[in-house]
Amino acid sequence: MLPPQFPPLPALTRAEAEFIDRYLEVLDQVGRINPARGSDTYGALRAAQALASRAVALREALVLMHERGESQIHAETLARALRLLDGDRRAGRVALPQEPSS
Repeated sequence: MLPPQFPPLPALTRAEAEFIDRYLEVLDQVGRINPARGSDTYGALRAAQALASRAVALREALVLMHERGESQIHAETLARALRLLDGDRRAGRVALPQEPSS
């Protein structure tokens, strides 16, 4: 049986790909910290500690883009990449969960 075929990522510069990867790492950590979804303080503490280094890496990715003259963020292309990399689910962990219906 063959593994599932995923659609190809849009063409990204190396700096854009780094930006997307670091952004998703930040989302993952913020999702782990979200008090509406968490279960223990230690897990949230570890995620908060990791968030600091992930935020620095995200900043560095943006610095690299800027230094390379990539002055525009191509939102449509980057949004496609985020969707293909499960960004909707990962960003959803940052939001408040829906209230149970009565």
